[in-house]
Amino acid sequence: MKRLYNGLMIILICYTTISCALFKTEKSGSPQIENSERTITEQLSNSPRHHEWVSLSHGNRELQAFVVYPESRKKTAAVIVIHENRGLDDWARLFADKLAAQGYLVIAPDMISNTHGKKRTTDFENPDAARDAIYDLDPAQVTEDLDAAFAYVKDDAAATGKVTVVGFCWGGSQTFRYATNNSEISSAHVFYGTAPDDASVLKEIKAPVYGYYGGDDERVNATIEKTSQQMQGAKQNLRL
Repeated sequence: MKRLYNGLMIILICYTTISCALFKTEKSGSPQIENSERTITEQLSNSPRHHEWVSLSHGNRELQAFVVYPESRKKTAAVIVIHENRGLDDWARLFADKLAAQGYLVIAPDMISNTHGKKRTTDFENPDAARDAIYDLDPAQVTEDLDAAFAYVKDDAAATGKVTVVGFCWGGSQTFRYATNNSEISSAHVFYGTAPDDASVLKEIKAPVYGYYGGDDERVNATIEKTSQQMQGAKQNLRL
């Protein structure tokens, strides 16, 4: 667990680096943002790591997931990355790639793939349309999608069988919720996400939960004290 935790602290560094590249602004305004977006696409295209899209299924549902393999001669731990509320865009895919560069097998399911008649997030008209599709998702379907992603990487021949979950914003909240539904994950890393509304489910958590929060995000930060108390009441481990 110590190696896994220390390694996943790199996630925060990677996230900060990618965010700075995406949101860097200059007097020129939007052209700088467009250049940053092209840089992200170029980094994905030029990555030395193996990328592939895979189809996952459960029941009558089929979804798409982006998988990145590390450059490794031995089996590695796996990570599920749950994207923000704008879907699996190039930013999320690049984050998966950067994480794989640290030696992890990474799967990033596209939670709105094959919804609203769109195969993937990139097929939606704009980020707002993707966001609306996210909030239309059935929580039970989200859990089943994540179960499919978990099974895929856990059983991959290149994996050790240890799987952790990382999510941002909407994905952070889903990470916290998924920890209450899957007792086999190694750890859950919640980036500015909130805990489940039903505190009674917290007792189902078996893995350590790590919370990472922004200094100017009171929407989420206002819930931290309550969540910490509820986790303590459920005799669970929340590390901030």
